[in-house]
Order: sequence, then structure tokens, then C-alpha cells
Amino acid sequence: MESTDHKSRRLIRYYVRLTGTRNPVTIAKAAGIRIAIVPLGNILGNYKLIKRKRWIFVNSDISVDSPLFLVIVAHELGHALLHRKENCAFIKNKTLLLTSGIEREANRFAAELLIDDDMISEYKECTIEQFCQGTGYPKELVELRLKQPTAF
Repeated sequence: MESTDHKSRRLIRYYVRLTGTRNPVTIAKAAGIRIAIVPLGNILGNYKLIKRKRWIFVNSDISVDSPLFLVIVAHELGHALLHRKENCAFIKNKTLLLTSGIEREANRFAAELLIDDDMISEYKECTIEQFCQGTGYPKELVELRLKQPTAF
């Protein structure tokens, strides 16, 4: 049986070849996954399978131009591609603490998608804090990706 990490890498390679980008919004559209920006209270994002259609919901309080928006979409895209039938919420200050198996898998997917080996090489002389400042990505996501072996 294929490991989740292997499946994530395979899916990322496939969609990067298909779309020519690592942008999770573009990949979601190519995969037929709809994205809706709606008020969600204290939830940053949510993935739902509704009548066999995959939906990513992002909190309308998050600017579409912010790196956090990409992190949320990448995380929920991980759920959509890895956990199609699970309805998952990206809960503020909880998900990046790796609270459950499927959340860890979605976080690893987001980290692999958003932070490629070239980006790691570009920031190799920087501290994690400088990496975060340069990319706008949360420290937890950067640390998670740096723990993973380079695979691309």
C-alpha cells in the first residue's frame, strides 16, 4: 500500500506538470475543486464533499493576496486530494499543531506543495525566522517542510 507521503509527492508532481505551477488555487481549479470565500467565524478554512462535489471554503477575513490564503488553500487541497470523503475544518491555532493524523497529512501536503527544494536552497543561509519573513509562511509550516527529506 502506498504511504501518504509518497501519494502526496506523486499528486504534487502530477498537478505541477499538468498546471505548470505550485499555486494551490490553480491546482484546485484543474482538479475540479471549487473554492468559496465565506464568513467562517474562527475557522480559517474547511473542506467539504457536497453532493459528490469537492469544495474548499476559506474565511472571508483572509485576504486573497496573503500567503496565509495560499497556506489555507494548500492545506484544504491536501484534504480534498488525500481524504476525499472526510469533511475537515482548518481551525485557527489548532491545525498546525498537528492534532490528528489527517491534519498532519494535510499539513505535510501543504508544506511539500508550497515549499519546494529550490525555495529551500534559496533560503539555505537564512534562519527559520528569515525564511518566514521572506515567504510569509507560518513557522510551523516551514519547520515541518525542513524536517522532510528533499524529494523533487
